[in-house]
Amino acid sequence: MWLVFSVEFLGFFGIKKYGIIPRTVDGLIGIFSAPLLHGSVSHIVSNTVPLLFLGAVLFFFYHKIAGRVFIGCYFMTNIMVWLFARTANHIGASGLIYGLAFFLMFSGLFRRDLLSFFISVVVIFLYGYIIYGIFPSSVGVSWESHLFGAVVGVFLSYVMRKSGKDEKKETAEAIGS
Repeated sequence: MWLVFSVEFLGFFGIKKYGIIPRTVDGLIGIFSAPLLHGSVSHIVSNTVPLLFLGAVLFFFYHKIAGRVFIGCYFMTNIMVWLFARTANHIGASGLIYGLAFFLMFSGLFRRDLLSFFISVVVIFLYGYIIYGIFPSSVGVSWESHLFGAVVGVFLSYVMRKSGKDEKKETAEAIGS
């Protein structure tokens, strides 16, 4: 993200135009590129911290399924934005962030084990306010990315609720050691 942003910021290429532009052939590239593109320094900074934190939690506690969850949140969210969002240029990693956050929030509910529940509570405590982002608010904010990321995160937490169940025991033993 930061490398792509630096290229744009330093004026080498105007690449923000390669976001998701729903239901257009030109906008298909955004399915791959949109989370790497940001409109300002404050935009990329506001996406970096939660992406690093949520990604670290995902890959540490759900290491056996983390890659599938990450890729699923990345691409499924962007495909849904391309299919259903309003016509605009959707850029930024917030759809991915919402997907990861909602996966972690709902995994405790669907997995029904103490560690997953604890992770869910911590993520809700730290990021529960993001629920408001799934509703239209500001003109320049892709609330659709937020909404579809949340939907994908809940969906993946349900679908993968039984995947990698033994990793919880391994993680708990490693922490207790």
